[in-house]
Amino acid sequence: MTAPGRALPGTDTVDALTADGGIVSIRPIMASDHPAVAALHENASAANLRLRFFAQPSAATLAAETNRLCRPESDDHVNVLAYEGEELVGVASAERLGERPRAEFAVFVADRHHGRGIGTLLLEHLAARCRQHEITELVGEVLSGNTDMLRVARDLSSRARRHFDHGVVDVTLQIGGDEQTDLVVDERDRFAERASLRALLSPASVAVVGAGRRPGSVGRETLQSLLDYGFTGTLYAVNGRGTPIGAVPGYRSLLDLPGPVDLLVVAVPAEQVAGVLADGAHAGAHAAIVLSAGFGESGPDGRKRQADLVRVARSHGIRLVGPNCLGVFNSDPQVRLAAGFAPASPPRGGLGVAAQSGAVAIAVLDHAARSGTGVSTVVSLGNKADVSGNDLIAYWYDDPATRAVALYLESFGNPRKFARTVRALSRRKPVLALKSGRSAAGRRAGASHTAAAAAPAATVDALFAQAGVVRTETLGELLDAARMLTDQPLPAGARLVVVSNAGGLNVLAADAAESAGLHLPVTDPALHDNPLDLGAGASPEEFAAAAEAAVGSGSADMLLLIVVCTRANRAAQILRELGHVVDRHPDLSVAAVVTGGIGLPNRLGTRGAPVYDLPEQAVRALAHAASYAAWRRRPLGGRAELTGVDRQRARHLIDRALEETRGWQTYQRTAEILAAYGINAVPAVVAADARAAADAAEQFGGPVVLKSADPDLIHKSDTGGVRTGLIGNAAVRNAFAAVAAAGQPGRGVLVQPQLTAPVELVAGLVHDPLFGSLVLLGLGGVQTDLLGDRALQLVPMTDLDAGRMWRSLRSAALLTGYRGAPPIDIAALEDLLLRLSRLAEDHPEIAELDLNPVLAGPDGIHPVDAKLRLAPIGSEPDPVLRRLRDPD
Repeated sequence: MTAPGRALPGTDTVDALTADGGIVSIRPIMASDHPAVAALHENASAANLRLRFFAQPSAATLAAETNRLCRPESDDHVNVLAYEGEELVGVASAERLGERPRAEFAVFVADRHHGRGIGTLLLEHLAARCRQHEITELVGEVLSGNTDMLRVARDLSSRARRHFDHGVVDVTLQIGGDEQTDLVVDERDRFAERASLRALLSPASVAVVGAGRRPGSVGRETLQSLLDYGFTGTLYAVNGRGTPIGAVPGYRSLLDLPGPVDLLVVAVPAEQVAGVLADGAHAGAHAAIVLSAGFGESGPDGRKRQADLVRVARSHGIRLVGPNCLGVFNSDPQVRLAAGFAPASPPRGGLGVAAQSGAVAIAVLDHAARSGTGVSTVVSLGNKADVSGNDLIAYWYDDPATRAVALYLESFGNPRKFARTVRALSRRKPVLALKSGRSAAGRRAGASHTAAAAAPAATVDALFAQAGVVRTETLGELLDAARMLTDQPLPAGARLVVVSNAGGLNVLAADAAESAGLHLPVTDPALHDNPLDLGAGASPEEFAAAAEAAVGSGSADMLLLIVVCTRANRAAQILRELGHVVDRHPDLSVAAVVTGGIGLPNRLGTRGAPVYDLPEQAVRALAHAASYAAWRRRPLGGRAELTGVDRQRARHLIDRALEETRGWQTYQRTAEILAAYGINAVPAVVAADARAAADAAEQFGGPVVLKSADPDLIHKSDTGGVRTGLIGNAAVRNAFAAVAAAGQPGRGVLVQPQLTAPVELVAGLVHDPLFGSLVLLGLGGVQTDLLGDRALQLVPMTDLDAGRMWRSLRSAALLTGYRGAPPIDIAALEDLLLRLSRLAEDHPEIAELDLNPVLAGPDGIHPVDAKLRLAPIGSEPDPVLRRLRDPD
């Protein structure tokens, strides 16, 4: 059972990994923790106490310290503690100094838990809570001999300052908004993840609980799978009678095992699983694969059972895969783990796979076995109650055996963290993903069998594009692309040369290449064409010579070889000769298509260039490789330096607005908030009657626009709430009544000068509680709905993302001078997008911001209309803070 002090109802408890892979629960200190906090100090060594208090503290000093720590959290006092199981292992606190956003911090960790990274974890979580109280700087005094604490402080912030005086180091830490520090936190996270998953993926001993005598049962077949694949460690069978299964000794309970066990594989009824994990903890287990169903996928009772199971696992330091999963596979010859009931075992290779669906995992394993695609690890996540894609991405980052990653996801736990971790992984090795649930039926099906929650398709597309993830539309496409991206060189560009003995398939390849954005250059006038058709009668030597010539032309970034087998040609010899060509050019991306043959190899040459059944498959795989390579080549960019940003001014305006009126804001307040970030909307005057409107128009001079001033009126143009091109007093007076009537009584109208520009755009923000904020850009006016030409970018954006954003529009040519028109002010457009990103990053209360239209021309960018909706934010995932996913 979970210890009373570990997680208290109503507190924001989170679980996190220590550096050695242990699990601690972190939460604010409560008054009820007083005895445990007192005991933590009373049981500490004199040396540990001296490092904290600089001298041997008296009983009164320790009592005062305990009382201080157990005060309720406030703007002036912030505290956190960490429990491992039932043991309090550390505390941290911060006391505000005066009125400034500055606080003095202190950390204390139990003696036997030093060196496990617990102090660092506590300080990270303390800093996160301090930021919620507008504390941005932590200061503290550390003895010069306390090297562990000095290292912890250094690791918390790259903007740390130190001052040494008489054996004491004064430490000052700036917290928040530090990209370099975030990268260090990510590195610590990956280190801890690898440690925590070691027992899962590389166990020395495995106990299969529920492995009985009946063939065909899940437990028995899983044990047989481990035996058949040749698991290198110790195996135990646990069943009700303690019956041995073949040569595997049997035991009635995990408590009866003769030695420690690393990994539990559980195939018993759902209501028995929690007890199995508790027994496994006493047997030394640190990981469990729960194959059993009857949890989150089976309704409210199952969801509660699943949440309780995770709490039991965490309280005992056990990482859990599943429940309702297929199992885990690791091809490492030192391990040989096939802990599941999939029928196929693929060869060893470099592809790591995470699949939320067991059926998809079976399909991947079967395809890999048939195609000869080598696999490093496969994890069927099932309900993702604990171990998720984020954990595996962190593990695979430093795993030398995994050289490409394939993900099948039905939901995201913490998509903001996923975006950070997968982007870092994509810079090292290819990541492919198939995200299900685009259709309504698909979303319903996904939710029913793995308790998955769907994410907006456009948002997921934006996430994958920014992170360099190769997104595919089908499972077959993902598997085809994985073969091209695992252990094969990346293309240097998008130029494709096709050499074939089949003219009809050449046409299909050329059409597919054009659709995929690949170029087919003419390699050599002597070769006449690209694709090059050698004819069905081409000999192996002629085929190889043509392929060599195509490569030698210097015009090929990728080579596609298409071989049609007939009774008259020597297909096997053709493939051998082409394999020699492939091996002579190890840096060239090569794919082959072979049709009509039986028993021919599915890979070409000793390096194993993939062979496909159809040209469309091969071309799509090459196109994905070219696109990923292009993403890898482009620079990441950095944080934009923006002038004229007054964050505190905007914070004050937003807080006041949320106190007065949530929802859609007036144009004036919207313009004020935008102005705090250097975004200047076209000026407007609110007029309560026709005379005031005419006076405002006279001040502006020239033609004016009248709009309803009702902030809740969404589609003003469709309801008569806009009149343009008004010149003179009479025209303004005559238009007033109709425009004002479109909105709520008493709201009046907005009077603005009418502007014109060559291009009309729409820009804005939308906030998603899980994914965070997104910046939007597209064509404005009627064109927006007709063409759907829009770009989305997740916040935060780098200084280079703004340029990529407008260039991704199909209508980008309109912005750079189309058919003689002057180009718009691109620098101003990029500046607007970056300012919108920073506004959303700093103020997630901006639920929606719609700048429509934005008039763009050579003289600048002018937001003409602006609608802003504010909403308070609840508990949202932190993309950096180290924590495990919450029990659902």
